[in-house]
Amino acid sequence: MAEQVAAVEGGADSLMSADAEIEEMQKKVQEMEEEAEKLKQLTDSVEEQGEGIDREEVDKRSVYIGSVDYGSTPEELQEHFKSCGQINRITILVDKYSGHPKGFAYVEFADEQSVQNSLLLNGSLFRGRQLKVMQKRTNVPGFLKGGGGKGKKSKGKGKKPPPYWAMYPPDPYGWDYGYYAPPPPKGYKGYKGYKPY
Repeated sequence: MAEQVAAVEGGADSLMSADAEIEEMQKKVQEMEEEAEKLKQLTDSVEEQGEGIDREEVDKRSVYIGSVDYGSTPEELQEHFKSCGQINRITILVDKYSGHPKGFAYVEFADEQSVQNSLLLNGSLFRGRQLKVMQKRTNVPGFLKGGGGKGKKSKGKGKKPPPYWAMYPPDPYGWDYGYYAPPPPKGYKGYKGYKPY
């Protein structure tokens, strides 16, 4: 009987510790939910501020810089372009998989006059390379989207191939002389089968 009482007491201790663990987990979940809510509010406020900034306005104050040395840093580019005017941001683009620089950058200035000044640095030497400095263009979504689409003759597979894509020699019964097949050469008597010798 004493053993049973000890087993019950031991079970009660484990139940109490399990209850304490569950309570602790619930507190952690509550804290994480509160933190997620705060982050959501912060991102919503940032998005609202970002909508106020006109993308075209930023692009008017930015320049594209090509032929940038792969080892260059934003600080070095800032030093090179600081005579043009106040710089807001420098972005050196990198490959998203490897993290290696792509060889071009964007510089955003405080005003449009600085952009005109920076265009004078087109062809200047930076780390032994001639820079290409151009005004940044504004991307228009869907501007150059191509489309094969469904056509009557193409059946939705893009453009129709040129006539020389047809199988040659044509069918022995002459049924392949449709749209894609070229006419047979003069004197051609039709397919006679495969004869290697």
